[in-house]
Amino acid sequence: MSEKDLIFESKVKYVGVFSFKDFYKFCYDWLVDETGLTVVEKKYEEKILGDAKNIEAEWECTKKVSDYFKFEIIVKFRLVNVTEVEVNLGGAKVKANKGEVNIAVKATLIKDYDGKWEVSPFKKFLRGTYEKWVIPSRIEQYKDKLKEQTEEFLAQAKAYLALESKLK
Repeated sequence: MSEKDLIFESKVKYVGVFSFKDFYKFCYDWLVDETGLTVVEKKYEEKILGDAKNIEAEWECTKKVSDYFKFEIIVKFRLVNVTEVEVNLGGAKVKANKGEVNIAVKATLIKDYDGKWEVSPFKKFLRGTYEKWVIPSRIEQYKDKLKEQTEEFLAQAKAYLALESKLK
């Protein structure tokens, strides 16, 4: 069984005008292009409430960084009371969305993701020794890198929403 260490957890909230389609694509592209993560959509639900809708989506983003370590970032989108609006963008009317956007992320460092060191009590002991005495600095490097990438993703998502709201 692999060992998972929760490295970073945070949330972002935005209320205003945005293009959900463009924002969703921006987040996906940023995670794939900037971090090399593989993004899998685990959940996507839309609930229609009259003129508005609520949207929930969940991504599982993973990347093998070595034979022993793997990054995992879970991204959850929750949009509340999303309505379609028309905004004036440079003199042209453009369709956009208005509502509340909530993004929650959890970043986890997975050690021994294939469970190769879990086949016997002796190998478990060796794994503990290996992590404690041989590679503790490498573990810290990977933790720092994962936290940095996750914080940067949230910062980019916030900046995108803030910039988009100024354009409209």
